[in-house]
Amino acid sequence: MKVRAAVMALIYIFINVNLFGQESKRVKIFGNVRDEEGRPIELVNIRAKGTVMGTATNANGSYSLSFNRGDSVVLVFSCLGYNTTERVIPELSQDMRLNVKMGYMSFELGDIVVTAHRKQTDMMESLDPGRVKQLPDPSGGSIESIVVMSGPGVSSNNELSSQYSVRGGSYDENIIYVNGLEVFRPLLIRSGQQEGLSFINPDMTEKVQFSAGGFETRYGDKMSSVLDITYKKPEEFESSASASFLGGGAYIGSSAGKFTQITGIRYKTNRSLLGTMDTDAEYNPNYTDVQSYITYKLSPKLDVDFLGNLSLNNYNFTPHSRETSYGTAKNPRTFKVFFDGKERDRFQTLFGALTLNYTHGEKVQYGIRTSAFNSREEESYDIAGSYLQNSAEAGTTTEDITSALDVAGYHEHARNKLNSNVANIGAFGSIKLHVSNTLRFGFNSQYEHIMDRISEWESRDSSGYSLPQTGTTVNMIFNLFSDNEPESWRHSAYLQDVFKFRTKQGMFTITGGIRGSYWNYNEEFIFSPRLSVGFIPNADQNMVLRFATGLYYQPPFYKELRIVEEDEYGNNHVKLNKDLKSQRSTHFILGGDYSFRASGRNFKLTTEFYYKKLDDINPYTVDNVRIRYYGENCAKGYAMGIDMKFFGEFVPEADSWLSVSLMRSRQTIHETLTTPTPNDQVYNASLYFQDYFPGNKRAIINLKGILSGGLPVTIPNKSWESYSRRTPPYRRVDIGFLYHFAGGKDAIMDRPFFRNFKNIWFGVDVFNLFDISNTNSYYWITDVYNQQHAVPNYLTGRQLNFKISVDF
Repeated sequence: MKVRAAVMALIYIFINVNLFGQESKRVKIFGNVRDEEGRPIELVNIRAKGTVMGTATNANGSYSLSFNRGDSVVLVFSCLGYNTTERVIPELSQDMRLNVKMGYMSFELGDIVVTAHRKQTDMMESLDPGRVKQLPDPSGGSIESIVVMSGPGVSSNNELSSQYSVRGGSYDENIIYVNGLEVFRPLLIRSGQQEGLSFINPDMTEKVQFSAGGFETRYGDKMSSVLDITYKKPEEFESSASASFLGGGAYIGSSAGKFTQITGIRYKTNRSLLGTMDTDAEYNPNYTDVQSYITYKLSPKLDVDFLGNLSLNNYNFTPHSRETSYGTAKNPRTFKVFFDGKERDRFQTLFGALTLNYTHGEKVQYGIRTSAFNSREEESYDIAGSYLQNSAEAGTTTEDITSALDVAGYHEHARNKLNSNVANIGAFGSIKLHVSNTLRFGFNSQYEHIMDRISEWESRDSSGYSLPQTGTTVNMIFNLFSDNEPESWRHSAYLQDVFKFRTKQGMFTITGGIRGSYWNYNEEFIFSPRLSVGFIPNADQNMVLRFATGLYYQPPFYKELRIVEEDEYGNNHVKLNKDLKSQRSTHFILGGDYSFRASGRNFKLTTEFYYKKLDDINPYTVDNVRIRYYGENCAKGYAMGIDMKFFGEFVPEADSWLSVSLMRSRQTIHETLTTPTPNDQVYNASLYFQDYFPGNKRAIINLKGILSGGLPVTIPNKSWESYSRRTPPYRRVDIGFLYHFAGGKDAIMDRPFFRNFKNIWFGVDVFNLFDISNTNSYYWITDVYNQQHAVPNYLTGRQLNFKISVDF
């Protein structure tokens, strides 16, 4: 036994000495890879030139490779979106650390930068906020316009509104965050003309992320999409000012030691744009917005930031007359109205938020935040009109009237007020359990108080007869009264884990979590599990595959609670349905990206298939941008479709893209009536094309085109049983011309007047280039037989816009 033990010991020593000798002949190269801002870059391919040996960086940007001692090695670092970098090691004699900084792959066109995109392994797509200055945008420049043009499955059929529909969902199904805080919209707005400015200030925006479904549990309870905005923290002085026919704006940012601030002011008036519509009127819309984002570092680990906003929207409207031509070539018609009266609306919102952040090293971060939102909305109008509907012969002018179909009048009246108060407090945090595993958590409590006072009615008469008539009683064709003042508390919490790992097949990114919410108004608790998986195959790392699923609830807000009840006198009163439960959508999304280079240019093809199972639907109808809900969970349905986007340099050194979406959505109401959902847009295509004049890269052309299918139409104040038609397709082309007058190292910048400027841009936009009359909604007129006829309400026509932008 002793001899056998001695032999085994000698064999063990021999093997270990041999292995040690082999190991001593190997040396290791290790380090990390970071971008120009010092942030780690994941999935950088690192290979020894001329060999098949290689690896890739992990989530922390770290890597490690082993070579034979004495080897001469050339390491190649490559990653989509970054310039390829090489490092030469003439002779490896010992272990060595090699840290690499990779620059973005980009092309500068004056103030415009074309940059390749990173790989997207989650459901959040990054959008470029700098695109706002380039897009010819009738809204005057908004982040939402970028979302509509480049977000998957996003559509909008109203250039006057910043609201959008995502994959067949309503406008209320989209949630917006700014610096982790949910922002709210006014509730009374019923038309795009009244909207004014969006909350998001593009000048202050640093980062934009958008998801059309399958988003993480840290984002709130909405059924369609999330838009996540991050504001800038300036590192030095920066400032900009711009002006156009649609208004103007300016911002200033600065940094001084522990203190940073960025403050922006915007003014908008779309008077010139509204002047292209059919109604001859005195338009006086004025929208003003002031925002400030301030941060202060209390200690190396503790900082506090404040976000404040004041918005004033005033819309004054005095109509004089309107003339609309519609119908077909065989049955042309004209609709003439002469008005008396005016409308005055006022929307004032205040928002303030305070956040305290604590960071312990690179692994632990947590904080608390509190915010308050106040909205005061007033809508007041008294407008009377006398209208004449005519039939005009084909080929004649509108003055060649051959017959009168209807002569009537109407009177619309409203005195509506709504005050909203929303306050919340919450905590959040993240813990990096491992370099490839991050845990997030948070909880929030929110108080809501709404005061709603509505008094509106409409009367009509046709050929001297008041409508409608019931025996000897004359009723209003429509009225609505409300006197409600609900208050409630909501509580929510989430837990989320992000885990990344590698296999022989490739790299996986798994994000899973749970979310729970409780609302004491309807005493409902909802539980929402969500999961997404991203995969990058080793066989082709230019490809990224994604899958996501989960339960997405939408608890009712005040607008969804309202249900209309008619009393014995024919008056409609708004009541609140305390038994209304959350709507639910079950998401299934499968998609991916494929990136490639052709002719030395970057391209990316993105495709996503989705299916959403809808339960406990609260049906609604849409008139312009006003949504009226049934106020009960009486429907179920589905939405399904495919979204495709081809992005790249169609022209060298200029980004462009083409997006195409096909969808189908249906709802079944009361188990008997099956109809399209209000935003069932069968097809939607959008094109953004950028080019520059040959030989002059200072002059840039930006073209934006949209083609969308028509939306279902119902008669106002009636149910989906009145569904009978769709609006015509929405077709629009806007084109803009930008000229970089001065900037950078131009000789003109050395002159005394220009020394304080960084860049000067001049631009000209042509909105609705082909002057297409797009139908936004219908005005329904009633004849003496109580028959209703739809007269299209057209959107804006062709309009010229001049603009200037200056960076300091």
